Amino acid sequence: MRICISAESTIDLPQDLLKKYKIETTPFSINIGNDIVEDGSGVAKQIFEFVKANKVLPKTSAISPNQYSEYFQELKKSYDAVVHISMSSLLSCAYNNARMIAEGMENVYVVDSKNISTGIALLAFCGRELAGAGKDAKEIAEILTAKADKLKVSFVLDQLNFMHKGGRCSTLALLGANLLKIKPEIVVSNGKMSLGKKYRGALSKVMANYVDDVLAGMNDPDKSMIFITHSSEMPECEQVVEDRLKQAGFEVVYNTYAGAAISSHCGPGCLGILYMEK
Repeated sequence: MRICISAESTIDLPQDLLKKYKIETTPFSINIGNDIVEDGSGVAKQIFEFVKANKVLPKTSAISPNQYSEYFQELKKSYDAVVHISMSSLLSCAYNNARMIAEGMENVYVVDSKNISTGIALLAFCGRELAGAGKDAKEIAEILTAKADKLKVSFVLDQLNFMHKGGRCSTLALLGANLLKIKPEIVVSNGKMSLGKKYRGALSKVMANYVDDVLAGMNDPDKSMIFITHSSEMPECEQVVEDRLKQAGFEVVYNTYAGAAISSHCGPGCLGILYMEK
C-alpha cells in the first residue's frame, strides 16, 4: 500500500529533508502588506523587515477546508492512503479544517500533533518509518496520535515584541521582560504554549544555560534524533547547543530554520530544542 505522510508548512523542514523522508506539505499563507505569499524558506526574514518598518505583524492564514479537499484529492491520485499531521488544534484551525474534509474521504486520516514546527517533523519521520514497516494508514494515525504526547518542545525568545503584537503576551509582561532583560522559555505541552524558565544575560550564555536545563530535565529521550530550530541566523548559539547535544549522545542533530508562520510569532533570535521521549 502506498501511504502518503503529509503535513502543513508549519512542519518547518527544508526541501532536502522533506525529500529524504518523502513528506508532502501544503502551505499556510502570509499576508505581508498588500502581498500574499506562501509560508516557506526565506519568508521569515521578509516578515522581520516588514514588522520593523510597519510596527505590525503580517497575518497568517491556515489552509481552508476547500484547499484541503483539493490537496487530499490530488495526493490520492498518487497514493492509496494519506496520513496528515496537523499543527496543534489549540493553536490553529488547520487540524479541524483538515479533519472535517478527511471524514468525508476514504483512507485519509488526520493527526493532531499537539505541537508546532519540527515537533511535527518528529511525528512525520516516525510515520514514514511505520509505513516502511508495513503498518496501514489507520494504525499509523493511531500510533502517531499516542506519540504526540511524547514530544518535548521548547524554545527561548530573544524578545517578546512579536508575541505581544500577536496578542500572546500582555503589555505588562512585555514591559517587565524588557526592563529586566528577560529572555523567556516557551514550552509547548498538551497542545498549548506556556511560560517556562526565565533567563537573563547575553544570548550565547542564555542558550548554553537553556540546553543544559533541557538535558537535565530529560527523562527517557530517544537519542536517535533531535532538532535545533531557530528563526534567524545565530551561529554561535547554534554551535553551543549542537555541541552540548552531541556530547549528550544524540546521534543525529538537525539544525533547521523555523518557517514564516512560526517565526512571525516568535521574532528573530528565537531558538528551540525539539525531541521525543521513548
